[in-house]
Amino acid sequence: MTVPGFRHERVAEEIRHELGIMVAGELKDPRIEGLVTVTEVRVTPDLKHARVFVSVIGTEEEQKKTIRGLAAAVGYIRHELADRIQLRRAPDIHFTLDHSEEYAQRIEELLRQTKKPAS
Repeated sequence: MTVPGFRHERVAEEIRHELGIMVAGELKDPRIEGLVTVTEVRVTPDLKHARVFVSVIGTEEEQKKTIRGLAAAVGYIRHELADRIQLRRAPDIHFTLDHSEEYAQRIEELLRQTKKPAS
């Protein structure tokens, strides 16, 4: 027996796992370059929409190209997700750049600067 009300979270975790596999080697779009990591997936409770947060190591232009490449592959991705997770209807997928790693590095740098002794 499963806990009611948490299905969308389990589906989100499965989507994150499967998208990680797809991005690692199955998607052949040349725009998807560099180190691409699926960091988080948020699915609405009605399972109609999924926001996928993607971290891309590279320049701002490479990041934008990667998001465009992923957006172009949405049809294939939805089809594969419906098959792999066995959903009747895969959610609409929206890709968003995840800047949390850059934000965390910036905070770390600021903290290091405040800890340096004044000379």
